[in-house]
Amino acid sequence: MSLLLLGIKSLWSRRFTVLLIVMTIAISTALLLGVERVKQSARSSFTNTVSGVDLLVGARSGTIPLLLYSVFRIGNATNNITWESYLDFATRSGVEWTIPLSLGDSHRGYRVLGTNQDYFKFYRVGSDRKLAFLDGKPFDSLLDVVIGAEIAQSLGYRLGQSIILSHGLGDTGFSDHDDKPFVISGILEPTGTPVDRTIHVSLAAIEAIHIGWEQGVKIPGAQRQLERIRPKELEPKEITAFMVGLKNRIRVFKLQRDINEYREEPLLAVLPGVALQELWGFMSVAEKALWIVSLFVVVAGFFGMIAVSLAGLNERRREIAVYRAVGASYRHVCALLVSEALILTVAGIALGLVLLMLGLLTTQGLMETRYGLYLTLSAPTLTEIKMILGLLIIGLAAGMVPALIAYRNTLVDGLSAKT
Repeated sequence: MSLLLLGIKSLWSRRFTVLLIVMTIAISTALLLGVERVKQSARSSFTNTVSGVDLLVGARSGTIPLLLYSVFRIGNATNNITWESYLDFATRSGVEWTIPLSLGDSHRGYRVLGTNQDYFKFYRVGSDRKLAFLDGKPFDSLLDVVIGAEIAQSLGYRLGQSIILSHGLGDTGFSDHDDKPFVISGILEPTGTPVDRTIHVSLAAIEAIHIGWEQGVKIPGAQRQLERIRPKELEPKEITAFMVGLKNRIRVFKLQRDINEYREEPLLAVLPGVALQELWGFMSVAEKALWIVSLFVVVAGFFGMIAVSLAGLNERRREIAVYRAVGASYRHVCALLVSEALILTVAGIALGLVLLMLGLLTTQGLMETRYGLYLTLSAPTLTEIKMILGLLIIGLAAGMVPALIAYRNTLVDGLSAKT
């Protein structure tokens, strides 16, 4: 205890230098634990994006692309699915529900999703959480639109407001569907998923706004008013993908095999959980690279502590010699230097945890609304505790370096005048 108090007093006498060391360790700790927290939060957020879906079905391409465009609204499908093929599987025995998805349009950078009422009835996020409305109701009329919470907040939209969709993706579409403006009928509650950044319309509306278009190009004068469009023309011809929920999940592999071997057109059915695991494997290289960079920052921080300690050790030779002169052994001197390093490490880790929590608290709302990434404010996980213990061991090892050098300095060397 006396050595600990002596170490604290010694550090206080050099408080400016000590503060720099503590800040370096704190930033390194916050970065290392922050990377781990973001990684775990990203996995949790991706996993919570959709739940209760047994199969994702799209045109035959790859497992990851199908997952990305059908669930996360990232990228585009290589091909579409005919409406007849969709109805074939939607009406099979054992299928409880299906959700058709039609992508391709946008509004000011946000994706437009064509679907039906089953989307609001069966789509789940998180732990089986149903979609709820912050205001309004699902689309009822042909040109009704339901928007996500982030869109309403960032663009300042409200119920009853008119918006114009664009053909294509990006901040500005290739061409506007300005002849058929939509009216906002509902605003969904925040979910922390891509639903918040999606504009939902009916499949019939998707067909209506594309009448008079050929191969994605608007034909001048070919557009028609709604009253001149026949009901048969509003029936979808093709969709991008669809989700499947089964009455009995035991039959999921049989249905998956039937879809993958479908002779009418090449289709691909994947289990969302399996696709997520494949996505994690694909991203593991980037995760490891980011973790290694964070580890290098930590090592650099502790090397800085060693450098400062060694520089100060040369100035403290006379101080150490006085300790030796009053009866302190080499063991006591080494213990003093190691305890100082341990105090610096503990203080740096504690401050790093505070910085991490403040950072999470500050960016939590932005990360959730803009990126759909929910950063949890919670006690350190088991993995993070192991990292903290690792930092303590590194700090202890860093403290041993000046202690060993001080051990080699003799009493005569400490008291002799340098020339």
